[in-house]
Amino acid sequence: MNAKPEAVLLPLDVERIRADFPLLSRTVHGKPLIYFDNANTGQKPVSVIEAVDRHYREHNANVARAVHTLGEEATASYEAARDAIARFVNAPSRDEVILTSGTTQAINLVAYSYALPRLKAGDAILTTVMEHHANIVPWQLVAERTGATVKAAPIDANGELIVEKYIEMLTPEVKLACVAHVSNVLGTVNPVREIARECRKRGIPLLVDGSQAAPHRRIDVQALGCDFYAITGHKMLAPTGTGALWAKREHLMAMPPFFGGGEMIREVRFEGTVFADPPHRFEAGTPNIAGFAGIPAAIAYLEGIGFDRLKAYEQELLAYATDAIENLPGVRIFGRAKEKEPVISFLLEGAHANDMATLLDLQGVAVRSGHHCAHPLMQFFGVPATLRASLAFYNTKAEVDGFIEAVGRVRKLLL
Repeated sequence: MNAKPEAVLLPLDVERIRADFPLLSRTVHGKPLIYFDNANTGQKPVSVIEAVDRHYREHNANVARAVHTLGEEATASYEAARDAIARFVNAPSRDEVILTSGTTQAINLVAYSYALPRLKAGDAILTTVMEHHANIVPWQLVAERTGATVKAAPIDANGELIVEKYIEMLTPEVKLACVAHVSNVLGTVNPVREIARECRKRGIPLLVDGSQAAPHRRIDVQALGCDFYAITGHKMLAPTGTGALWAKREHLMAMPPFFGGGEMIREVRFEGTVFADPPHRFEAGTPNIAGFAGIPAAIAYLEGIGFDRLKAYEQELLAYATDAIENLPGVRIFGRAKEKEPVISFLLEGAHANDMATLLDLQGVAVRSGHHCAHPLMQFFGVPATLRASLAFYNTKAEVDGFIEAVGRVRKLLL
């Protein structure tokens, strides 16, 4: 039998793609913008901008409250976002998708609705040294209220999770395990499937922070085998104030509401309230309706490119940028994982990251500097801050060249 030929990935037409993103054509301080802060927030294509604009122009009304035409249209648009996200993460059911303002709200929902009622003194939550504060602080808050503790699995000098140590730390007192799918500082991709498999063996639910993974790779919560998965819309081309929590239905049915208010109830009496079934039980109040109108357009744009093509190009761009940065005098790169997304954190000897970022901005270059909401990771590497260049499929090698030239000019000013 003849072997099936491998699919040929057509290269991205990056210049055509860039034309879909209005902001990429602007200038900053008289210089063409080089936007390398994509791990902070992604830029928005015209299709997403138009979807939000269309909502306000044609369909603006509140959701799930009115039987008039506008109300029904707004509700249909809002629920279409749930459907799009359910397909995007391959959820078994749309009713397992809670629409949130982003990953931070999603993790807090799990912390207060799932973990808080179950924790007691002596219990523990396991996370890792490389986590964003959003996957540390909520656990500390609920641990303080219950007498539980928060444990952090270590990483190595390459910025890779020491998986065997993480597994070793899945001891009986651990009632919830957490891990970032992709580090926002290092770009490290963690072996979620392996971690989830070990958690299941021990009956420990696993929460995955997928905020940095969703813009770069196909998400399949069923294949990953986790219990909770959180995403942020604004990092994956969608509007700010949007995101979602996927959770196994068995967990959602057992979780009490985190917020109380309108539209998360069946009936309210002063003698007591009967709450709605998930997902609406966790969606009190008026949501970011216009923002969620942009979610299907954002997902359609990413899927229209195709994650295989997107990944191939971004990995090529990452390799090109890494080589260029490595050739800078006195450079130190943080994060040398075997599997990375296009994020490069680095420092130049003798130059403070914030000074570098400020002067690079004058050259039209947007990068992030600071601790990146990851103090424990900065402490591990013994630095107060790094400079982070985070790339996306709409960035180019020419921009990398321009970035390196700008760094060279700034270096001469500082050193």
